[in-house]
Amino acid sequence: MKRKYITFVLIAAGIILIDQVTKVLITQRFVLHENLEIIPGFFDLTYIRNTGGAFGLLAGEPSWLRTGLFLAVACIALAIILYLYQRIPPGKPWLEAGLAMTFGGAVGNIIDRVRCGEVVDFLDFHIGTLHWPAFNVADSSISVGVGIFCFYLLFKKI
Repeated sequence: MKRKYITFVLIAAGIILIDQVTKVLITQRFVLHENLEIIPGFFDLTYIRNTGGAFGLLAGEPSWLRTGLFLAVACIALAIILYLYQRIPPGKPWLEAGLAMTFGGAVGNIIDRVRCGEVVDFLDFHIGTLHWPAFNVADSSISVGVGIFCFYLLFKKI
């Protein structure tokens, strides 16, 4: 297997592993909605389960609809990521890493949706009472990976 693909698999697998291990640790050590203040007034670990998508999108819809829609969208996104990855010209390791991070994050959340029909979130950033919606390692990886991809699109002209 080419080194490019080995790197992709290692990054994606690493993200999936870290994501799943952190979710297991949270679910084993916290009660649902339990909160542990880490940085007062800024960051907590808060165990929640998100039945919706990003920012709770579609959380109130029937579970069969949510799960089916999110899985379909995620599978399409994974196919697009693999398509784009195969076409990255040599010498773009950050772009390769960004796509691998996005892939690994998407798979991490797919595992939760298939296993439980919802996603475990626990990273809770806030300033006073203003909260950013809680998220997880997979979400972070997707955000960073998409950010790298957008940077390349805008400034590096892939």
